[in-house]
Amino acid sequence: QVLLEESGGGLVQPGDSLTLSCTASERTFVTRDVGWFRQASGKEREFVAGVSWIGSHTMYADSKKGRFAISRDNAKNTVYLQIFSLKPEDTAVYSCAATEPFTATAALPTASDYPYWGQGTQVIVSS
Repeated sequence: QVLLEESGGGLVQPGDSLTLSCTASERTFVTRDVGWFRQASGKEREFVAGVSWIGSHTMYADSKKGRFAISRDNAKNTVYLQIFSLKPEDTAVYSCAATEPFTATAALPTASDYPYWGQGTQVIVSS
């Protein structure tokens, strides 16, 4: 079992950048693939980006390429999601999720691949 905690959300203005953090409770985090998902009010949860545990291979939803960057710092048990040029439509609860250890060697885009989830952090983009 791994506990995940997201941080870094808040109220930002259009055009700003933001870095979200996902920190895990234990060192096995370094052997888990991690994904970021978001859910806007009244909409379904969608995949944003993922990073594999080995090689830090990344994957992005097609619509997220260019403005989102995922990375991991295994020494800090943390995965980051940078969001650039924020738009009002980026307003959502952003959640990170982790797989079981050694699940795959590539990032995974499907929510069902991730049994462990954080509580989420709210991002509001508004002027």
